[in-house]
Amino acid sequence: MKKMMQILLAGHLVFTACHAQVTNEPGYLKSIDPTIGAVGALLEPTRPTVQLPNQMVRFTPQRKDFLDDQISSFPMNVVSHRLGQVFALKPSVKPVGKESWRQRQTWDHELEVNRPWYYSTYLIDDEIKVEFTAGKKTGIFRFTFPEGKPKAVLFDAYNPGPSQLEFLPGNRIRGMETWQGDVKVYMYGAFSETPTPAMQEGPRAAAVFSSAARTLELKYAISYVSPEQAKRNFEQEVEKSSFAQFTAAGQKAWDRAIGQITVQGGTPAQQRSFYTALYRCYERMTDVTENGQYYSGYSKRVEKTDRPFYVDDWSWDTYLAHHPLRMILDPKGEEDMLQSYVKMYEQSGWMPTFPVLFGDHACMNGFHSTIVFLDAWRKGLRHYDMETAYAGMRKNAVSATMLPWRNEDKTPLDDFYHEKGYFPALAPGEKEPVEKVHSFEKRQAVAVTLGNAYDDWALAQLAADLGKNSDTAIFAPRGRNYRNLWHPEKKLFLPKDDKGNWISIDAKFDGGMGGREYYDENNGWTYAWQVQQNIPDLIALNGGKAAFEARLDQLFRESLDRSKYEFWSKFPDATGLVGQFSMGNEPSFHIPFLYNFTASPWKTQKRTRFLLDTWFKDNIFGIPGDEDGGGMSAFVVFASMGFYPLTPGIPEYTITSPVFSSVSIRLQNGKTFRVSAPKSSIVNKYIQSARFNGKPLSKLSFSHADLVNGGHLELEMGPLPNKKLGAE
Repeated sequence: MKKMMQILLAGHLVFTACHAQVTNEPGYLKSIDPTIGAVGALLEPTRPTVQLPNQMVRFTPQRKDFLDDQISSFPMNVVSHRLGQVFALKPSVKPVGKESWRQRQTWDHELEVNRPWYYSTYLIDDEIKVEFTAGKKTGIFRFTFPEGKPKAVLFDAYNPGPSQLEFLPGNRIRGMETWQGDVKVYMYGAFSETPTPAMQEGPRAAAVFSSAARTLELKYAISYVSPEQAKRNFEQEVEKSSFAQFTAAGQKAWDRAIGQITVQGGTPAQQRSFYTALYRCYERMTDVTENGQYYSGYSKRVEKTDRPFYVDDWSWDTYLAHHPLRMILDPKGEEDMLQSYVKMYEQSGWMPTFPVLFGDHACMNGFHSTIVFLDAWRKGLRHYDMETAYAGMRKNAVSATMLPWRNEDKTPLDDFYHEKGYFPALAPGEKEPVEKVHSFEKRQAVAVTLGNAYDDWALAQLAADLGKNSDTAIFAPRGRNYRNLWHPEKKLFLPKDDKGNWISIDAKFDGGMGGREYYDENNGWTYAWQVQQNIPDLIALNGGKAAFEARLDQLFRESLDRSKYEFWSKFPDATGLVGQFSMGNEPSFHIPFLYNFTASPWKTQKRTRFLLDTWFKDNIFGIPGDEDGGGMSAFVVFASMGFYPLTPGIPEYTITSPVFSSVSIRLQNGKTFRVSAPKSSIVNKYIQSARFNGKPLSKLSFSHADLVNGGHLELEMGPLPNKKLGAE
């Protein structure tokens, strides 16, 4: 009983001490809960990432998800979102033996603290308190051990390939780990006391400490440039700083970022979902610049630079809402990110699709950075080399393959596309004759056609804006290639073979895993709306506004025609289902806002409120699909504020029902954009009237220029829809 009381008392003291680290937080910071979505619907969960906004060092404990009550290790850095980490460590009170590195450590949910700038947990079996706080290229671990027991820190590598760890004279340590095959990551650090090395085999090593002090700190720095630069990062950023100073500086950095948007009203749960989503939008991209240089996975060498260089972006996910959000909140940072894309093109020869530290990850399909550049250009972001960027985008459009998960020279399938205006598909069961087609990702023929039509539209628009009229003539017709796969009777985009014949499929279920023979992660009902660049034409294809609205209604009501068990066995990404609508995957984000182009804009207000309330709860299940480091969270931020960038590339926002009574966005130009909806509530979700800068709005939209000039959107809210407002 005495021992149990000691454990309970220790746990209470740990819990109290943890919370002492997070005092005096403004309300918007208190609303951030990094554990929201920490159990994935079917695929990846969110992680409680500790870092400074858009900075290099990221930390999260290594466990399956929030249901897993054991931690395998603590990384010194998450190099890339969901693509791996480096330098594993964990504290231990057990005698060091060969099995020590395999032992997982039990933690207690109620004794863990997750803040964007600070993490703490209590390893309840070993009675060790673990704390962490992050700098830009640095971090500090603090371990509090139980009295009278041995104390050690175990080190290991996460990745195969050459790695090493060295204990230097005194209390210093340095290491190198090879990440993703060829990227060398360097570490330099110092303990608060001198260790005795034990059982070292390459990167797997133990540091044993003999002093009676219970608390041990490890300060360290990471570099992608060199071991010497790792030491410089250590000396410049963390050597003379304390844990408390780092924690305070981290909170201040997050205060500056999150405090750009202040909201009033809504429920506490809605505020937690909103501010947590906003926090996740700062996980990526990350600035990997170190003293005017950076390692480039595109040139495979260290490059000099006079401005920040960013990596870690998945443009298939982020072009929709994440980049547009950053264009509002941090246009200067966005310009640096776009210039980073330019440098990647110059160094590698291709405009990347999923740029990460080792180079282009080349995931999914399409070259959606083209859309991002157009969107930024039309929103007045100009501080990057547009001429070089345009050359890169044009090269991708005419010379690169459109095959999913490839970024290389074109194939005969691409030549067919350029001649015929669609990507050809294979009949069910037909053997793939083109070697370059990914064995799992397949051709994705309809998705590729639709995605590249949007990209080519963007390139044509950009060519026109830049006065490149001959290019406009080339790419504008390609921007309408979606029409070549529209089936007028079935009102769906369906596959054709290379002879121009329709391939008969069940658009809800055929196409193999994720529908990848024809679509991508979603079925034909989701891809029926992928013409953001020309919504009037999509309406015309559907037979006019009334038919288009009825088709939208049907999307949210249409049966799966099979059990969820059977459906998800082939479409695990299509989560957050409402009828055939999938809230859990990015191609669906814009769909609820399409009602604003019908005679019933009130249905956008109904749908977005329902979707936010249903699928984005403030709990561990509160993300309906793969969050993708801000890709999905940006939807939550926009929809909750009451407006959304429906068509990136057109600098306009469409309006929906805000969940808050007041929203204020502090802009970099010194102005403030405001949304006022004083009667907004769970009941009062429908817009009765709308004014912008005091003038009535007949159309539920406003321009980016209106926003950055410090405009004021005023919405009168009520419990029943105003069916005349915005009706065209």
